[in-house]
Amino acid sequence: MPAPSMTEQQIHCSFCGKSKDHVAKVIAGAGVYICNECVDLCTEILGTLAESSTDAEIPWPDKMTGEEILEFLPRVAAVSAQVEDNLRVWVTRARDRGVTWARIGAALGMTRQSAWERFSGEE
Repeated sequence: MPAPSMTEQQIHCSFCGKSKDHVAKVIAGAGVYICNECVDLCTEILGTLAESSTDAEIPWPDKMTGEEILEFLPRVAAVSAQVEDNLRVWVTRARDRGVTWARIGAALGMTRQSAWERFSGEE
């Protein structure tokens, strides 16, 4: 089965979780995506940070309660699943072009057998 096109994929912003159908634009990265709304928010935050601080650290995880972390975990898991799905699509695209399992495994830092087991869909 050939890899789905970008228009066929279920793409969600890796930051806010909105579907590509619910935002104006989505920018693709290496297995992750960001919507125009999150880019706007990032631009606003960066503008505020430039005015107030030169600290590049992200302090908010340290200030989260255990309950807030638990509420955040499903979002992290959703991004992880999206990245894994995207990786499968890219491996399928490589296979559609005749790239061997050995080369795919080498690119991913694993053996040919491990790549085949993880991505072939065969048992």
